[in-house]
Amino acid sequence: MKHADTEQLEVDLLLEAIYRCYGYDFRSYARSSIERRIAQFLATSHCASVSELIPKVIHDHSFFSELAHCFSIPVTELFRDPEVYRVVREKVVPLLRTWPHVKIWHAGCATGEEAYSLAIVLKEEGVYDRATIYATDLNGQAIEQAREGVYEMGKIQDATRNYQQAGGQGSFSQYYHARYGAVAMDPAFRERIVFSTHNLATDSVFGEMHLIFCRNVLIYFNRELQNHVLELFAESLVHGGFLCLGTKEDIRFTAASAHYGAFDRKARIYRRAAGAEDGVKR
Repeated sequence: MKHADTEQLEVDLLLEAIYRCYGYDFRSYARSSIERRIAQFLATSHCASVSELIPKVIHDHSFFSELAHCFSIPVTELFRDPEVYRVVREKVVPLLRTWPHVKIWHAGCATGEEAYSLAIVLKEEGVYDRATIYATDLNGQAIEQAREGVYEMGKIQDATRNYQQAGGQGSFSQYYHARYGAVAMDPAFRERIVFSTHNLATDSVFGEMHLIFCRNVLIYFNRELQNHVLELFAESLVHGGFLCLGTKEDIRFTAASAHYGAFDRKARIYRRAAGAEDGVKR
């Protein structure tokens, strides 16, 4: 049996090899999550140990792509945590209307369900036609599925219920077309959604954003990377812009917290420095 220190060293070397060869920096991801996903990958990779993964990752780009996909398994759904979308609809969108054009960054959008959910909210609130949503994720395969906008029919019942709880104003079925046991989101939505890959650990800011969505992503990062990403978001937001983390994450006690003021504590929505106290829900 390997000593625990040896196993840790092997993981360190694997992550360093990935960073040096491909520029993907997983070194600051939460260690327990990374180790769990490496173990899952080993079970299907025909490699007996982490040390056997290293040369294959270095010399085989397709093998690396499979591993990277395992590191960024997308978990999402349409109108996930509907109460967050209701707060966005009722409290954030009225303030977004004060800008002539609205730029939104959905960081860690996975397979796109939440980006389409946000687009529906904006459409129903009359803001969509002057908004642009930049939806990004590290996982290139997830981004391709997001661009296609095709999802399992079996998830639509839950999505419809979530939509209604989020304050939906019509029939959810008007936003998709059913075909061959799946649903395809209305392609008109993709006129104002730009899907692309982006690495929060290493890539640069998206400038002049009015709203940033980043939900259930920071939990996979260690504290240092969390601070880096929150600083990145602060640099990307206009003064008075909004950061929506959802109900699972918080910026309190982080080094970047001084950049933000609480806007809605329950939904974990924050506002960038200038005007941060406006509309705070105490």
